[in-house]
Amino acid sequence: MNQSSYEASKEQLIDDFKVVVADAEALLKATANQGGEQLIALRAKAESSLKVAKARMADAQAELLVRTKAAAKATDVYVHNNPWQAIGVAAGVGVVIGLLIGRR
Repeated sequence: MNQSSYEASKEQLIDDFKVVVADAEALLKATANQGGEQLIALRAKAESSLKVAKARMADAQAELLVRTKAAAKATDVYVHNNPWQAIGVAAGVGVVIGLLIGRR
């Protein structure tokens, strides 16, 4: 798997995880008025798990941001050092996209 698809899948995973966390928080709020020792213990455990998950998600998001900035910087340096090669690659990508669009 190449780096950009890895980054895209990681971003999608973070987005999906945010949805799951939001749904779990909504469920905890909806059951806040329910009683019982087992339910209270379960709710406390779920809340602590959500805090840990949120912290891990924030760390993953920060790491993704750092890696994305590093990749953008490396690309910028490469393009400045090799402008004609960058123009050739961009033209090639443009031709391929044009051919794909033309097929439809």
